[in-house]
Amino acid sequence: ENRERLSVCSKLCYAVGGAPYQITGCALGFFLQIYLLDVAQLDPFYASIILFVGRAWDAITDPMVGFFISKTSWTRVGRLMPWIIFSTPFAVTAYILIWFVPDISRGQVMWYLIFYCLFQSLVTCFHVPYSALTMFISREQSERDSATAYRMTVEVLGSVLGTAIQGQIVGKVDTPCVESPIFISKPNSSVAMEELNMTHDTGSLTDTRNAYMIAAGVIGGLYILCAIILSLGVREKRESSQLRSAEPVSFFQGLKLVMNHGAYIKLIAGFLFTSLAFMLLEGNFALFCTYTLGFRNEFQNILLAIMLSATLTIPLWQWFLTRFGKKTAVYVGISSAIPFLILVAVLDSNLIVTYIVAVAAGISVAAAFLLPWSMLPDVIDDFKLQHPDSHGHEAIFFSFYVFFTKFASGVSLGISTLSLDFAGYQTRGCSQPSEVNTTLKMLVSAVPVGLILLGLLLFKLYPIDEEKRKKNKKALQDLREESNSSSDSDNTELASIV
Repeated sequence: ENRERLSVCSKLCYAVGGAPYQITGCALGFFLQIYLLDVAQLDPFYASIILFVGRAWDAITDPMVGFFISKTSWTRVGRLMPWIIFSTPFAVTAYILIWFVPDISRGQVMWYLIFYCLFQSLVTCFHVPYSALTMFISREQSERDSATAYRMTVEVLGSVLGTAIQGQIVGKVDTPCVESPIFISKPNSSVAMEELNMTHDTGSLTDTRNAYMIAAGVIGGLYILCAIILSLGVREKRESSQLRSAEPVSFFQGLKLVMNHGAYIKLIAGFLFTSLAFMLLEGNFALFCTYTLGFRNEFQNILLAIMLSATLTIPLWQWFLTRFGKKTAVYVGISSAIPFLILVAVLDSNLIVTYIVAVAAGISVAAAFLLPWSMLPDVIDDFKLQHPDSHGHEAIFFSFYVFFTKFASGVSLGISTLSLDFAGYQTRGCSQPSEVNTTLKMLVSAVPVGLILLGLLLFKLYPIDEEKRKKNKKALQDLREESNSSSDSDNTELASIV
């Protein structure tokens, strides 16, 4: 029992490994759309293509990496850790180049598309094996749940860091805007205004671009530091996830088994829509704060309030799911965002109310962060009981969950950016037409609320409640004891023969 327990140091080192994905993902999720539109000055149509293709490619790479991991042989440092170590320097380079504005008249769209897709591929080579590592740090479910709670706390803290670093560095520079709605019907006045402000705009835009590059460099440094701590502080245990059995089945046979596992499909169906709601809110929140609420110089602080609130309430949700069960935590935690999402869209622009809503929304974000990763190991244990002779599929479970979530996110972000284009979004505009503000309200309020309700409705079909989870835990423990007893008997017999 003592051998199976993880030290606090091991849990912390494991948890730190989750920060790079969240730091970079949060910075890209909150700021990439407004960066492409107002700093790189791309047309909304091309920005929507970059966001959709990048997320869709990111989704495709998850099962691809899961396949290659399943074919990877064990090394001295494990099967998963080499992926994490060797992908890190290339991922950091690609990330920094995403936030660089190339001095080329044509080809900017291809630049951002290539490096966005390249970064997504490389960060997947880090995150998929890291996610599957949950099953290889301990055999005890309670220890895995505890390590997951550490991980979620650090990941939300990583989101806070990503939001704070990107937001505070970029927020200190005023991005120049053009009063195009006033002059749009007066060509001569527009030309005169552009000529009058050309020097100021160029200087300010250069400062803004430099700020994005500085933020990217700081985040890249944190990415490397976290990868070093993870690789030095965590030992991947081959025996933690495997029972004695025959050779593992092929990837495609394993994929067929995984996709036929009812509990996994129902878990994906429930969390797909709730995750999609929060991703849609994340992708459009900066634009919503800047234009609809009119808090151009406050949105980075509002984002920071959301993520700080989420960080502080992760331990609360860990206690809640231990006390009342994970399904109950899903219903209470995720549904608590609904009234506040409605409130922020219905009430007039008010900074104090917006901060209150941000803190309340952060509590729900914490539940959405913690619960999917806490419940996936339960599904994998349930799968092992039904297929005791099939092992090595942990990466498939984690990668395909992320695949469905990311692909749906790419579709939603592409559609939302196209919706802004159709509504008449003005690049670098100091204000936006009323149609754009109405569209933004729909994208951060009505649509997420509908997706959350649909996800919670589907989640009622999920079969693993607390009673079922405890039964699975006992049955799996008995199966392992039987496997170990068989192993001891074989060793005794071999010794007597010798």
